[in-house]
Amino acid sequence: MPNQSTNPADVEHRLWDEIERHGVGMLAIELVGPRAWPMTAYVEREHRRVWFFCRHDSDLARAADIGRPALFAFQQRELQAALTGRLRETRDPDRMDRFWNAVAAAWHPGGKGDPDLTLLCLDCDAAEVWISADGPFRFAWEIAKANATHRQPDLGAHTHLQFH
Repeated sequence: MPNQSTNPADVEHRLWDEIERHGVGMLAIELVGPRAWPMTAYVEREHRRVWFFCRHDSDLARAADIGRPALFAFQQRELQAALTGRLRETRDPDRMDRFWNAVAAAWHPGGKGDPDLTLLCLDCDAAEVWISADGPFRFAWEIAKANATHRQPDLGAHTHLQFH
């Protein structure tokens, strides 16, 4: 698609912007089988990290405590992404202050001082990103064209980002 940049720096910038703006996705790890949780994400783009508030006594925090690989799946109308890395738990008061907002307060009524509140950090090592800004009419056109020509639809640009 001519209007979609696949330049890795542009795609990475857009990815972090979209997560900062919309912030909700699914955080998945392997326990006894895969599990995923809807989570609000807080971005630290300069370190390519995504942070999440969580209870220390949860399965998710226990899995993070041993540094399991994790995946954060994020989807908006024009951008879909899967970020991968290792998940770790940390109780960082400075970051708690920085990221605390009305959404975090709604899910954690004990507040920032709750001794069971912790942060999970996804140290991202890679991302798969798909961008399509052409809307529903282009989608319908590409699906119809693909069915008529027996070729795959052109629905956007895909970029692999390697962070480390």
